[in-house]
Amino acid sequence: MANPAQTRGGLSAEDARQVLIDSGLILEAAGQGDLTRGHVSVRVPGDPTHFYMKPHSFGFDEITHENIVICNLDGEKIGGGGRKHSEVYIHSEIYKARPDVMSVIHTHPTHAVAFSATGRTMRPISQPSVAFLDGLPVYTDTIELIRTHAMGGRRCAKPWVPTRPC
Repeated sequence: MANPAQTRGGLSAEDARQVLIDSGLILEAAGQGDLTRGHVSVRVPGDPTHFYMKPHSFGFDEITHENIVICNLDGEKIGGGGRKHSEVYIHSEIYKARPDVMSVIHTHPTHAVAFSATGRTMRPISQPSVAFLDGLPVYTDTIELIRTHAMGGRRCAKPWVPTRPC
């Protein structure tokens, strides 16, 4: 009989917590750290109704086994040593809507933030950029933190196309 703490890929709960820690270190090393603002989570193996998440008030490189937070799909903290992140609903609502998603990352990459502030569409100038030919989904409802179920559950209905030309 398979160990209920493991997923089809053999990942244990301990492995998943280490993946969360390693993800934080990789994000920090890749320049995605934004003091304590970004966040990352990983679904609990064998339990799609719970996920491990980076705690509030810690940087990506400060995630430890002791401060990892365990949350349910309602965004409630059910375990772990850290404080629940204030934008937990980005994660919980994605996990609810997409059972196939095993991890969620939210960062503020400098170039993406700067580009999104222009209000312009991305023009395809190389073969890899053809993926953006029809536009990118952009969440425009608010620039506030996503701190409610309703805000976390909002989705982009279609790719955003600005009214002014590039």
